[in-house]
Amino acid sequence: MSIVVRTLSEQVFEIIRERIISGQLRKDAPIRQDALAAELGVSKIPLREALARLEQEGLLTSHANRGYAVRAMSAEEADEIFALRLAIEPTAASAGALAAEDEDRATVERLFEELDAATLEGGADVAERNRRFHTALVRPGGRLLTTQLVERLAILSERYVIAHLQPAGRESRAHQEHRGLLDAWLARDGDLTAKLLGGHIQGTRDDLREQLAAERQG
Repeated sequence: MSIVVRTLSEQVFEIIRERIISGQLRKDAPIRQDALAAELGVSKIPLREALARLEQEGLLTSHANRGYAVRAMSAEEADEIFALRLAIEPTAASAGALAAEDEDRATVERLFEELDAATLEGGADVAERNRRFHTALVRPGGRLLTTQLVERLAILSERYVIAHLQPAGRESRAHQEHRGLLDAWLARDGDLTAKLLGGHIQGTRDDLREQLAAERQG
């Protein structure tokens, strides 16, 4: 049995991150450090460490004399993130499918079930589970840098994944696409895995391009 011990800073980081991803903290909303530290019952030191890390992840911006604020999403950023995913992830997942061992396959099946449940139920952790599932498809390939890049891009995608699932019917489509992707991956069909994942990422990219442009105009 392994015991995961999280520092106070990590706990604060996770709490604030979830609020940003879920939309509880809106774009450009200022982070009031005194009030937040009091609410969470922590000192300024772990809070500042967490905020600095959130800035590194692209979720916050900092301004001299004004502190931190939630970074707004944009169609341009979404397009860049999903373009990079499209360039890297399908090929990497294909390699992962061919190299996966029994333990890897069991892990991917479990992560799919967790993602599927969160997607269909509208769970708040759907973006995190989506990231874990997509990264697990790549990890068996054994290319550390590629896996790290995929995970980093998936982290940057999380707010956009939540936004993408908001329109009616998107949950069902995501379920079907992930199911087909899982079946191809488990069958060790590298070509089909790459094709389905590429279509899944491109479809999300196209939807977000239209969705975010409409929101900006509205």
